[in-house]
Amino acid sequence: MTPNLKSDPPLATLFSDDAEAFARQLDASAQADRGGREKNKSTQIRRFYDELVGWQERIGGDAEKFRQYEAFIRMLNAKAAYAEGRKLVTPDFVAWFRECVKQVDSPRTLNHFRLHFEAMLGFLKSIRG
Repeated sequence: MTPNLKSDPPLATLFSDDAEAFARQLDASAQADRGGREKNKSTQIRRFYDELVGWQERIGGDAEKFRQYEAFIRMLNAKAAYAEGRKLVTPDFVAWFRECVKQVDSPRTLNHFRLHFEAMLGFLKSIRG
């Protein structure tokens, strides 16, 4: 499930239904893919969110700063792949994350991704209790 981050204004479901659906998928994939080691722990997922927030705060709404830092935002994909290789996250998380990062092409879409991610984390916490 890939959200549409480029819509302006954002789709009405981006921070609600879409975020909740992916949180449920992420929780289900962690349950099905345990293999002895818990995956998609909220602390692990939160690390990706925190780093994304850090980049978003550095950039704000400045398009020039976005261009300067865009390569570092794209490097988050490598960090997600590394976490998957260490069996800390599932392929579902990495696929969603990569698709979201692929859509980030401006400060506006970066903010949409951050807010979608934040909403997904809220739903994930609610699902897991």
